[in-house]
Amino acid sequence: MKRTIGILAVVAVLAAVAIYQYADERKELAGPNGAAPAAVSDEEKPKPGYAAPKFTLPNLAEEEVAVGGPSDKLVMINFWASWCGPCELEAPDLQKIHEIYGDRLTLYGVNSTKYDRERDARKFVEQMNLTFPILMDREGTVTKLYKVDQEFPTTVLVNRDGHVVERVTGVIPLDQWKAIIEQHLSAS
Repeated sequence: MKRTIGILAVVAVLAAVAIYQYADERKELAGPNGAAPAAVSDEEKPKPGYAAPKFTLPNLAEEEVAVGGPSDKLVMINFWASWCGPCELEAPDLQKIHEIYGDRLTLYGVNSTKYDRERDARKFVEQMNLTFPILMDREGTVTKLYKVDQEFPTTVLVNRDGHVVERVTGVIPLDQWKAIIEQHLSAS
């Protein structure tokens, strides 16, 4: 019986220490007045309220394209792969978003080429008649930076200040995307 009480006491002390350390770490990450952190920690996915990580990738013409930071438009970053069935389902809606909102929103399709074949990705773009910029993440660094973890499609919407305002994994209907985009266009 004494042994059981001793074990329970040790477990309680360890739990208290863990809770204290967790609270202390969260306090360090918080900004002034307990605000949410402005940058993404190694464990966190870029999500609403966080600064969107900046990156540079080549487009299909091998021109370097820099993405991130303040912009005069909303920015939508869509991570995809050619073998992904939901990505194929979503592609026509993304093209419509580009056509409807192209003057107020910049859409980038990031092919997670590390998990795909480049020739298949190029064929996908051609077959789907995609006219928005397609960037090739050949090393998987941006896919890793945004912590997509092969969850395709994953789409991140970034406001004009360069902060993530939406993160969607999977496919949502075009009307739902329109409502989200309209909400953030009117907010900025």
